[in-house]
Amino acid sequence: MTRYNEYSNYLKEKYKEKVYKLPVNIPCTCPNRDGTLGYGGCTFCAEVGTGFEMLDNSMSVKAQLRTNMEYIKKKYKAKKFIAYFQNYTNTYLEFEKFKNYIREAIMEDIVEISVSTRPDCVPDPYLEFLYELMKESGINISIELGLQTVNYHTLIAINRGHTLAEFIDAAVRIKKFGFEICAHVILNLPGDDMTDVVESAKILSVLGIDQVKVHSLYIMENTEMGRMYKNGELKVITKDEYVERVIVFLEHLDSNVAVQRLVGRAPKEDSLFVNWGMSWWKIKDEILDKMEKENRYQGKFQLQKKYKL
Repeated sequence: MTRYNEYSNYLKEKYKEKVYKLPVNIPCTCPNRDGTLGYGGCTFCAEVGTGFEMLDNSMSVKAQLRTNMEYIKKKYKAKKFIAYFQNYTNTYLEFEKFKNYIREAIMEDIVEISVSTRPDCVPDPYLEFLYELMKESGINISIELGLQTVNYHTLIAINRGHTLAEFIDAAVRIKKFGFEICAHVILNLPGDDMTDVVESAKILSVLGIDQVKVHSLYIMENTEMGRMYKNGELKVITKDEYVERVIVFLEHLDSNVAVQRLVGRAPKEDSLFVNWGMSWWKIKDEILDKMEKENRYQGKFQLQKKYKL
């Protein structure tokens, strides 16, 4: 029995063969960093954002994609790829620049363009452009939205700069254009408990979110959360508690939602806390082993939806 709807299988079914995601790094920032909403970003966000595994953004989009594509083709015999605009808030970039960067990703063997952003930075003109591009090119478009938690108290505490309402608004508007949505959640943020885990799964399911990326919290030097961690101002739940939270989240998540990740990864440099000192795949194995032993699976307690948004 398949215990959860794994993203790799979802892509294989959709595109009829193995598909690989290629990260793209463009020079953009975040309204939570440049003073529009605040400075320094979320309390857990390091200066490099999520770009620690990326090529330098001084390289063109095509050059980044070609470099990564050649490596993956050679290593895995891959033929189809997703161009993943990953770091920071891509739709916060000036509109004309955004359009030029995205157009660069229209290349042979690219079957999808995935754009990562914040739920409060999804203007309709950007969505309209992506919709027209999807129609013209025949390349699928998906949007990745950082939610992290549905607990608005925690969102304030981590200096997220948006509330749950902005996420719901963005999801509803994105769906009108027919784009798939991937939501990012962190299941062990300080201040969250199992109630928040369950509610996160329910809200994502009701909104018809297509994919989810589950992260485990990592704590970096030179961040506000790093300072709090070193000063003993916050505690991280145990690894066993995290494993249980992931399983409960999956049990309450709609079985049709594709799960991109169960455990986060972090840069080795300047890390104060990452995955309880364990490899991410060992924690993933523990999750799957426990689900197998206890006969637990994605969608076991999902809501019976009577309507669609």
